Amino acid sequence: MADKLRITLKKSTIGCIPKHKKIVESLGLKKLNHTVEQPDNAAIRGMIKQVEYLVKVEE
Repeated sequence: MADKLRITLKKSTIGCIPKHKKIVESLGLKKLNHTVEQPDNAAIRGMIKQVEYLVKVEE
């Protein structure tokens, strides 16, 4: 596995359940097509798994 993950918000959080909105915010994503780098660990992978329909992940 890579040391960092590039996470991009590809779909709006409008209409999502509040828990998923908070997960996206805690990943550091603010706007559509905003990309952040996060460490590759189990906690981040779990958050991505919850909102995989909203984000795109690159290793």
